[in-house]
Amino acid sequence: MSLSIASNTPTDMAMKNEQQSVIFDSSILRYDPNIPTQFIWPDHEKPSLETPRLRVPPIDISAFLSGDPIKVSKATQLIDEACKKHGFFLVVNHGVDLELVAKAHKYMDLFFDMPLYEKQVSQRKLGEYVGYASSFTGRFSSKLPWKETFTFPYSPDHHHDSKVVENYIVNVMGEDFQEFGKVFQQYSEAMNTVALSIMELIGVSLGVGRSYFKEFFKDNDSLLRLNYYPPCQKPDQTLGTGPHCDPTSLTILHHYYPGLEVFVDDKWHSINPIPDSFVVNIGDSFMALSNGIYKSCLHRAVVNKQVARKSLTFFLNPRMDRVITSPNELMISTKLYPNFTWRELLEFTQKHHRAEIGTLEAFFNWTTQHAERLEPVK
Repeated sequence: MSLSIASNTPTDMAMKNEQQSVIFDSSILRYDPNIPTQFIWPDHEKPSLETPRLRVPPIDISAFLSGDPIKVSKATQLIDEACKKHGFFLVVNHGVDLELVAKAHKYMDLFFDMPLYEKQVSQRKLGEYVGYASSFTGRFSSKLPWKETFTFPYSPDHHHDSKVVENYIVNVMGEDFQEFGKVFQQYSEAMNTVALSIMELIGVSLGVGRSYFKEFFKDNDSLLRLNYYPPCQKPDQTLGTGPHCDPTSLTILHHYYPGLEVFVDDKWHSINPIPDSFVVNIGDSFMALSNGIYKSCLHRAVVNKQVARKSLTFFLNPRMDRVITSPNELMISTKLYPNFTWRELLEFTQKHHRAEIGTLEAFFNWTTQHAERLEPVK
């Protein structure tokens, strides 16, 4: 049986301390030689001065889609090895127009260059998952990430709204952002196509068939997030994003500048950006869906003194109310995870828990402890 969080569930204590938060205004803090203590991380979590680069063989999506048995076999082997070891890989020949990618980066630059008060028009409300956010100010009081984000909802058929991203942006930012909305609508659609192609490949690699996961995620409730990591005068004291596994199912990221790091073989490795490729990682939801066969990727982001780093991140998720349970083919010995929905896990990360290492375990522990506050899904 699956459970959903009741509407009257209280938020965590950290979210109630909004009055104690600092204001993250990157136009000022990027020049500050003494960063606020809320952004200083514990010594054992501070970034390393040097990290080895992770060598990741690129996976050719077009070769897989060609149907050529040899090319399909190679792509399947590469993704299977990567996802069983650390849940991280690159995709190339993905079919996305690179001019669209460049245009999305251009509009992202324009947004984050705006004054803080203009960006705050789309301010994310506590407990919500879409909108503009300046760090985690208002939600947490320590280990704050050195970043800003702007997150949009995306679905291929969001209640018959074929322009859900565009309409969301215009509704929160105004008619002047119509073109801005169109660009990110197109980008989200392109990412959705890539994501479903990757799910075809993963279906083959896990032995459940090419269409299983593609159909599972066809009517998805996904997210597109713009990330901005401004320069920092003390980059060795803070993190752009702390160590965490994404609670989502699949993450597709594009970036031009270094800063992303992945934890492999008990140490952090840096990822060298390749402009015509996408960085992809498995998230907690898919780890559960695969019955633990494919690993959720532990990663973080570091910052620097000279250059602002930005990234476009598409999070593929199932439909909000779809039950996440492993197909029978993947439950050879035992079922590792209880059934749950994406809505339940999403609400948990927004209202009760800071997504980090062990989020999925914390979620299941929380649902067990608060079973009396939960309502069964009908």
